[in-house]
Amino acid sequence: MSGERSDPFKDLVESLVPVRPTRKPVDMEAIERISQEEKFPSRQASRPVKTLTRKRRVHRTGRNQQFNVKVTAETVERFYRLADKLGVPLGQLLELALDALEKSETRSQPPV
Repeated sequence: MSGERSDPFKDLVESLVPVRPTRKPVDMEAIERISQEEKFPSRQASRPVKTLTRKRRVHRTGRNQQFNVKVTAETVERFYRLADKLGVPLGQLLELALDALEKSETRSQPPV
């Protein structure tokens, strides 16, 4: 025995030769004409789609945990607006909000 393993797919691999399909150039005007004649519906949006454009936020803070919460669009806008106003990353804004909530909670509880 030679120590080399035989390839059971050797004959199959040698017989498979990739064939490049030949494509004819597409006549876009013909496609447009046919779609008009056949009354195909357009896939173009009937009205512009509203996209949120926000500046990219990159902060090297050591925060590496993802936290996803479903909220309303208004809440998202408030959150981003407040983060921009304070000039803090989103994670820090959440921490500040939690700190404030805990602080107000301890003030509102009567002493034991």
